[in-house]
Amino acid sequence: MLWKLVRHYAAPYRTWVLAVVILQTATTLATLYLPSLNADIIDNGVAVGDVDHIWRVGGIMLIVALVQLVTAVAAVWFGAKVAMSVGRDMRRAVYSKVDSFSSEEVGRFGAPTLITRSTNDVQQVQMTVLMTLNFMVMVPIMSIGGIIMAVREDPGLSWLVWTSVPVLLTILLILVRMLMPLFQRMQDAIDAINGIMREQIMGIRVVRAYRRERHETARFADANAALTDISVRIGRLFVLMGPIVTLILHLATAAVLWFGGHRVDQGLVDVGALTAFMQYLLQILVAVMMGSFMFMIFPRAIVCAARIGEVLDTESSVREPASPRQPESHAGSVEFRDVTFAYPGAEAPVLADISFTAEPGKTTAIIGSTGSGKSTLINLIPRLYDATEGTVLIDGVPVDELGREHLSGAVGIVPQRPYLFSGSIADNLRFGAPNATEDDMWAALDTAQASDFVRVRSTGSGDSAAKGLESAVSQGGTNVSGGQRQRLCIARALVARPRIYLFDDSFSALDVTTDMKLRAALTDYTEGATVIIVAQRVTTITDADQILVLEEGRIVSRGTHEELLASSPTYQEIVASQISREEIA
Repeated sequence: MLWKLVRHYAAPYRTWVLAVVILQTATTLATLYLPSLNADIIDNGVAVGDVDHIWRVGGIMLIVALVQLVTAVAAVWFGAKVAMSVGRDMRRAVYSKVDSFSSEEVGRFGAPTLITRSTNDVQQVQMTVLMTLNFMVMVPIMSIGGIIMAVREDPGLSWLVWTSVPVLLTILLILVRMLMPLFQRMQDAIDAINGIMREQIMGIRVVRAYRRERHETARFADANAALTDISVRIGRLFVLMGPIVTLILHLATAAVLWFGGHRVDQGLVDVGALTAFMQYLLQILVAVMMGSFMFMIFPRAIVCAARIGEVLDTESSVREPASPRQPESHAGSVEFRDVTFAYPGAEAPVLADISFTAEPGKTTAIIGSTGSGKSTLINLIPRLYDATEGTVLIDGVPVDELGREHLSGAVGIVPQRPYLFSGSIADNLRFGAPNATEDDMWAALDTAQASDFVRVRSTGSGDSAAKGLESAVSQGGTNVSGGQRQRLCIARALVARPRIYLFDDSFSALDVTTDMKLRAALTDYTEGATVIIVAQRVTTITDADQILVLEEGRIVSRGTHEELLASSPTYQEIVASQISREEIA
């Protein structure tokens, strides 16, 4: 998977990759040539006192060293460009893939691991690409070239090469094999700690309300300790590499000096050639060490690439139609025909045999006990999920045959958990209508009963209205109250002016007076549109043209408020639990 990912995302930058290969080759050849020139200076210059030869060969060494420096810097620059570009494109691909996921895929992976895979995992692959381009071109040339040059300088000492290199390589490969499973556990531990951190940050109010700080601190401490333990074990293996390489390098140097000194004494080799041989041997061992280091970071990169590939290879259960259809009319009617839905792996469906029609210009309300499937039913209309059986239609066309752009323009949804994005109030209101004017936004805010507190947020001199719309909103809308956040989310849906409005228990955080004013204003604002409201509070839906009563995923009653009061025991129980007998009468 690692090779597949790198090959795919590095393909557009093959010219830069080729430049890295050429420049690294030039750098390595220059590095291999320098010890030979040094030996020539010692044997033919210093040993015989030929100063002109020293200056001439020394000048060549300076030129070769300059070439080595320039090519090395250029190779690193091109390598960094390739690696950073590959990382950028890979992050973009992961983000785009996650953006196409339905709620089913997002729930199956989980937010913490998706965040880790798009950040930490991509970074590991990116770093591996950088290290590969910087070292893996140089390592084989340096190793093979160093062996050839060393043997050419003194074939009698070549046995030191054939002894030291395999020993170093064997030890390092054993370390690599031990690291592979630890890296997999390390990424899982990062997922776990991200999940706990995300839960604690998002649920900080609940934690404090129930005084569970110690419990959450203990949870985080356990996850942190697990990650620390794995990191320490990996670090211990990495730490072993330094002493092992140093020991082998020093032993090899001592062996060259010992056995080479005897050969110099016997007249079998010159001092310069022995010096060059020792430098080549050190270059070979360093190249093997760098290659082994690459193999030590490969295991983690392989694990990360597999996790990235798992996301990229996952197809969304809600797919864009190959040939999207366009409805003949754009009135905004919604129809459910014998719809059944079950979550993957569930023993029983959440919804069963749901059939109804929501007509334009009318309000359809859905009420039922907690867990009866109200929110799930709403989510089938914008295709957050696809029906397991049956058909959901908009303007007579099945939603799975409508293009995503058309569907997004036709449907505006206010989710059960209101969410605002970081930026300004205007940025959030324009989320579904980028070209909305200030008048459009204020009209939506007035309808959502949110204009008063938006104006209050204005400070200083100048145009107070503009300042109010430009007021800062923190991530998730945590700097406004729950009711204000809910009203801003309602205004965001109103600004988009869709043909179908879906309110998923969107009035629960509002007091009765604000709820009544909002619904009264909403009637005029949404005139001619289809409005579907999921509600827990009966007073919110008493004026609905059609009320659907859900129980255990089935529609058990339907009608107006008065009709259901007279005919539906389930609805009567819901009303009785919220309204006194006098109010019912």
